[in-house]
Amino acid sequence: MDVERVRMFLLTLPHVVETMQWGDNLVFWVGDKAIGGKMFCLLNLDAGADGVISYPAGLERYAELLEREGVAPAPYMARIFWVAVERWSVLRNAEWESELRAAHAITLAKLPKRTRDVLSMPERVRAKLIADRRKLLLAKRAEEKLAAGKLAAGKLAAGKLVAGKLTAKGKPGKRSR
Repeated sequence: MDVERVRMFLLTLPHVVETMQWGDNLVFWVGDKAIGGKMFCLLNLDAGADGVISYPAGLERYAELLEREGVAPAPYMARIFWVAVERWSVLRNAEWESELRAAHAITLAKLPKRTRDVLSMPERVRAKLIADRRKLLLAKRAEEKLAAGKLAAGKLAAGKLVAGKLTAKGKPGKRSR
């Protein structure tokens, strides 16, 4: 297996969405993030110290996989039974497909009911709902940034942004003892 073959395989699974996050990482989700989808696979394109791929193995399979050379607990995700694999040769192609199908199934089973309900909608309805949700989230983020900018500007104007006790005119104030 390699990155491109794994990518092509993962995109054949139901309701899988791909994003690029955290630098050079391809992240695969069961369901879109906008509707509450969950991450189920991370491909490290940089192939640094954290391995080439991380995924949830599940409680039963986790300990068994850790006994193999080249498999380690995934950074930040080990507490929820994710593994990180150092190289593609650790598993055969058929094993990779089985492991990744299982990771998809584990994650799909953990989705909230409302997210599963959206995933069961007809494709056109689901796509429209996801597009509307993304617009809403984008507008909300822009509103939050605007509010944060106004708050910071208001504090600066009032002389309350303290780096060295500023007065309302922006000059150093007297310190009381």
